[in-house]
Amino acid sequence: SSSTNVGWIWKANGGSTTSHSSGDNGANHASVSQANQTAGFSIVTYTGDTSGNPTKMNHGLGKTPRMIIVKSRSASGSWAVYHEDMNPSSSYNHAMFLDTDADKASASNAYWGSNAMTLNDNLFSVNNSTETNTNSVTYVAYCFAEVDGFSKFGSYTGTGTSDGVFVFTGFRPAFLMTKLVGAGENWHIFDNKRATYNVVKARLIADDSVVENSNDEIIDFLSNGFKFREGNAGWNGTGTYIYMAFAEMPQKYSLAR
Repeated sequence: SSSTNVGWIWKANGGSTTSHSSGDNGANHASVSQANQTAGFSIVTYTGDTSGNPTKMNHGLGKTPRMIIVKSRSASGSWAVYHEDMNPSSSYNHAMFLDTDADKASASNAYWGSNAMTLNDNLFSVNNSTETNTNSVTYVAYCFAEVDGFSKFGSYTGTGTSDGVFVFTGFRPAFLMTKLVGAGENWHIFDNKRATYNVVKARLIADDSVVENSNDEIIDFLSNGFKFREGNAGWNGTGTYIYMAFAEMPQKYSLAR
């Protein structure tokens, strides 16, 4: 009662799902996807099975995902995150965890594949980690591919000053989440509904239950990207950060605004 809340919603496919069998597009494991290829977003459910590791499944996007979030449904475990810019030199075995502020886990074979993750327009793989693939445990994966003018997944190097880095997205962000790579730091979330004008101050943290913080003048949402206004280690220190950003709608449909 009387509490204020915020929700961020991605439209999948109106509840219509596609069942993928082992063998489809080279998969060795069945999955069920609900995909919105136009928006570059799919929800995939599967049951863990390590007998054919690495376990390769269809994601339904028809385009290579840039970011994947996986959570076990029938067992406890963290939210495992794959992000392409967290995996340098095609070392697709690092993971971060959306519910902790820890740095990326070492390039273990456990999360996404054997020596290398399978990741292409049709498939993604998991290995034998508790967070991504344990026998008989049910999982859900949220897969994101880039859509020009609507979504962007990338990385930037902070300046550590109030004259922060400008990051080009090709659209005005409506939602932005950032995470430092190389040290422990929170997942910081900004949006254009809790902060309707620049400088954007309202900040939430995905991995912590703390209340919203609006004490810092953090970031400007610009017509074609974002620029930081504070040299805080959480989002604009001297390290490398990954991010996911979304517009309210593809820019080509909103130019008249």
